[in-house]
Amino acid sequence: MLDDPRYLVPFQPKRIPHHFVDVLIIGGGIAGLRAAMAIEPKLSTLIVTKDVMKESNSAYAQGGIAGVLDPLDNFANHVADTLTAGANLCERDVVEMVVREAPGHIRQLIAWGTNFDEANDGELLLGREGGHSHHRIVHALGDATGAEIMRAMIRRAEEVLGAQIWQNTFTIDLLTHEGECRGALVWHAQHGRTFVWAKQTILCTGGSGQVFRETTNPAVATGDGHAAAYRAGVKLADMEFMQFHPTVLYIAGSSRSLITEAMRGEGALLVDSNGTRFMPEYDERAELAPRDIVSRSIVLQMEKTQHPCVYLKLSHLNAEHVRNRFPGIARTCKDFGIDIATDPIPVRPGAHYMIGGVTVDMHGATSLPRLWAAGEATSSGLHGANRLASNSLLEGLVYGARAGEAASRAALEEGDSFSALPLENKAVESPTEMLDLADIRNSLKSLMWRSAGVWRDGQRMTEATANLQRWRRYVLTKQLTDPAGWELQNLLTVASMMLRSALERTESRGVHLRTDYPETDDVNWRRRLVIQRGS
Repeated sequence: MLDDPRYLVPFQPKRIPHHFVDVLIIGGGIAGLRAAMAIEPKLSTLIVTKDVMKESNSAYAQGGIAGVLDPLDNFANHVADTLTAGANLCERDVVEMVVREAPGHIRQLIAWGTNFDEANDGELLLGREGGHSHHRIVHALGDATGAEIMRAMIRRAEEVLGAQIWQNTFTIDLLTHEGECRGALVWHAQHGRTFVWAKQTILCTGGSGQVFRETTNPAVATGDGHAAAYRAGVKLADMEFMQFHPTVLYIAGSSRSLITEAMRGEGALLVDSNGTRFMPEYDERAELAPRDIVSRSIVLQMEKTQHPCVYLKLSHLNAEHVRNRFPGIARTCKDFGIDIATDPIPVRPGAHYMIGGVTVDMHGATSLPRLWAAGEATSSGLHGANRLASNSLLEGLVYGARAGEAASRAALEEGDSFSALPLENKAVESPTEMLDLADIRNSLKSLMWRSAGVWRDGQRMTEATANLQRWRRYVLTKQLTDPAGWELQNLLTVASMMLRSALERTESRGVHLRTDYPETDDVNWRRRLVIQRGS
């Protein structure tokens, strides 16, 4: 893998504004906001987010948050379900910790004003999703859980905490000096580049689904934190594990909207183009099997029928209940002439959740001193080789709180004074030839979908790596000037880490499926792959 330039843009400290804070939080999703709420109030805290606060994977989450809240359920069940879904690669102590802290975080969200759906008796309405043995998913507004949680958390951050928030601010790179993180270089369209110096920095930049042509992720999910951390020398792990959601709306002209797993939890069936229900042929849990199994089964069935998608069928369920339970999906499908209560919904898998990321300990500490991380940008060991449904928002809450508390303690221990550092990155000669960034980005996304999608093989990934290296040679060496260029450079960096790790892991496990190595090999591969710049 070619070494990326250490910094994407040139800078000279005498020509760039400087801003000083105790704690810098990069990312405004659920992990970043939860981290902010754990910072000691007397410390100065700044949240920077590349778009508006409501634009994140967290806000688009439909299904809910998993937690043991039913008297018939227990922590051991939730732990066992997580470990089973993770394909024998989870860190058990991490799973135990997150599962046990889940109910407290859910109750805290309620105290902060989150309106979860309730049954007629006023108790929380608990759903069930694939891989779960019990009903333990809390959801809001039917299928808009993430949006409701983010509404409540943003309100608390702005009105109660008085947090300083910079929206539409792109984090270009982490600033490092003598082996420690010292903040970040950020960019805003009006103010240009700014040094943000911080005693402690928390990375909560979310996922990287935009590496793939088919994805549920919003346009902002370009792996910026993954790539910036790599350039800064931080250790990352599990980069071969991208979870593909089995059911993504597949209609020409539509965005690839997520069709929540909760639909199958309510009884929706998967049928092929011939109307045949096929999941019982692949797994005894049928539609409620873990996501990796359902995704691979759908792809196999599409190949059998030579049809570009399969269908979710809800016509056997109560129509009024279906429309009330999934109002957001009903509105989206109605725009394309589909009544979800009576018409089959065309679906196919799409890139959904990045399991790999920055390695963190149980307090969110990374391998780089003064840098902490939480949420989808990390690899905590919770998910193993396949994430259990509705454990993602949960991870953001648990690790956001822990990283915030730890960073807050560290910042308090440092005292009051700190200063800018003499960091400089010289300009390189700019080429006269202009790059068509959109064309390269589209080509990259298509290449990754073909070569590193649900099913993979060594030959195609080797060929893809060669293509990727050619693009990297003439894109990463340039000092581009706006977010479109930096996003492309980050996508190329993340794609390279994904392919490198996927080629290295010569087995099939969880969401990593290789046709040339179809078996799981616990003897040689029950371990996590770590990747670091220069190694």
